[in-house]
Amino acid sequence: MTDRRAPRRGPGVPQGAPRAGRSADGRPPTRSGRVGSVSATDRRFVWMRTAFIAIMAIALVKLLWVQTIGGTELAARAESQRQVHQVLPATRGAIIDVGGDPIAFTREARDLSIQPLVEQRNAEERKRLDPTKPTWDELVEDISDEFVAVLGEAVDRDEIEAKLSSEGGFTYLVRNIDVTQANSITKKFPMIGSERVDIREYPGGALAANVVGATSKSDEGKIIGLQGIEAVLNDELDGEDGRQTFDKAQDNTMIPGTLRNVSAPRDGDTVRLTLDADLQWHLQKAVQTAKDDSGAGNASAVVLDARTGEVRAMANDNTFNPAVGIGEELERGADLGNPAITSPFEPGSVNKIVTAAAAIEAGLTDPDEVHSVDGSIRMDGVTVSDAWEHGPTPYTTTGIFGKSSNVGTLMLAQRVGKEPFSEYLHDFGLGQRSGIELAGESDGLVPDLQNWQGGTFANLPIGQGLSMTTLQMAGIYQTIANDGVRVPPRIVAERVSPDGEVHATERPEGVRVVSEQTARTVRDMFRSVVQGPPDAGTGPQAAVAGYQISGKTGTAQQIDPACSCYSNSRYWITFAGILPADDPRYVIAIMLDAPSKGVLGASAAPLFHDIAAWLVNRDNIPPSAPAPELVLQAR
Repeated sequence: MTDRRAPRRGPGVPQGAPRAGRSADGRPPTRSGRVGSVSATDRRFVWMRTAFIAIMAIALVKLLWVQTIGGTELAARAESQRQVHQVLPATRGAIIDVGGDPIAFTREARDLSIQPLVEQRNAEERKRLDPTKPTWDELVEDISDEFVAVLGEAVDRDEIEAKLSSEGGFTYLVRNIDVTQANSITKKFPMIGSERVDIREYPGGALAANVVGATSKSDEGKIIGLQGIEAVLNDELDGEDGRQTFDKAQDNTMIPGTLRNVSAPRDGDTVRLTLDADLQWHLQKAVQTAKDDSGAGNASAVVLDARTGEVRAMANDNTFNPAVGIGEELERGADLGNPAITSPFEPGSVNKIVTAAAAIEAGLTDPDEVHSVDGSIRMDGVTVSDAWEHGPTPYTTTGIFGKSSNVGTLMLAQRVGKEPFSEYLHDFGLGQRSGIELAGESDGLVPDLQNWQGGTFANLPIGQGLSMTTLQMAGIYQTIANDGVRVPPRIVAERVSPDGEVHATERPEGVRVVSEQTARTVRDMFRSVVQGPPDAGTGPQAAVAGYQISGKTGTAQQIDPACSCYSNSRYWITFAGILPADDPRYVIAIMLDAPSKGVLGASAAPLFHDIAAWLVNRDNIPPSAPAPELVLQAR
């Protein structure tokens, strides 16, 4: 039989010992030679493999999130960071006079700026990379040279160098310089920033400032109207800003091809006024001189086109210059308002033309009727006297107004009657706004007929007990100059859009107040006021040689606050007249508040003469036909 016993082991190997190279359970030994243990290298390998798998899992999850859930949000955030929504400013429209001369317009300018510390570091880095590049000190000198070369004496070289050499942040180098000059500088030195600014220019300074008004700037740098035409027509002048969108690179420049959503700006309309700039300048100068020479508290004057009612000039004393700035002008004490339309006063005898027109229109008298006029009259419980003492005097109807007799005027007013006279006051535009395109216009004051009591009817026909503005006073005489048709005054002729479309101002319908014949008769009668000796009226100083002038002086007592009664020392001095009376072209109305010295302390007629004489020379108005002397007092 075959022997199945286990083979014999070598010497020294006990029975049951494991085979060489194996552990008792048959596993191979570790690399360290220690059978049955895990090496440090193997553990590191396992840890790294696990970490790698975890990182890849996280990255995969993040990738899936970016491509699905968070992708839209991230894309929007990235786009917002590079996307620029830029406003394209509209240019504010100009304000021009009736002939097209600019009174206000907008000039586009530039503010130049720099960040000195940033640019200094940039220059140092460029110099480090390229030794041929200039140092910052050399650039400061070059930039300063360029500013002086381009701007000349308008810039201080030392100031520019000081700003460039500072170690601060953002700073403006110059402001409000011409666009061409700015482009010349920034083209040569791109590190200088250029910011658009709009400057409102008033080439005539204070010319028509009380009418045109002034502007300011919003926090965003946008020009806004504060008063006058600038405020009333702010929306029309303002225009509409444009918009555009583009993407910017890291250096803040536009990425080519990204411009989109472009909406061009629409510039503001040009507003053409009815004002005549040359006449306006002359009137302002004349009014200020009259105020200064007479010692008046204030003064105003209005010139209307006799036929259309358009305002050719409107002036007040102590006006302001909108180009200087409202703050500085207020500190100086300038009047920023427009008293010619906002500040009513008692007109005095200039209002007597209403009484004359009413009596002639009703056929209650004629120019040559002779009246026995006493020195005083008792009416509605009060006694009214003429300005001079006299006994019964044979004044003609023409003479009553030429001599400015209160007594004679009230005699005619009694013929007219209270109710008809009240209606005439209304028809002549008193006690109501004219509707002119300016803010703050006053109604003036005319007592309602139902409230007339005591001496009301003894005051109104002679221009006391009611109030009107200088513009309303001019409107009365415009009615007579325009053959009895009152045309409410206007000061805006038209608006012209940037594309040339004309928007004409709505013209109000004229109001027939008296007949053409009555108006012509009254115009002729009131020539007596400026008639000279021997039968002189109250305002011969208003006469202009070679021309028929029709007008009326006025002296109205002011209220004394100490006694709440009429003062015997303070007066409103007025004059309103028509030039020429035989072929009306202009109406001129003047008010002086309590003048105290000189000829103008007693009459505004000399100021009317100065204005009228300038107009006939400027416009080359043909002389009037010779007219007969008027009879004021019967012989």
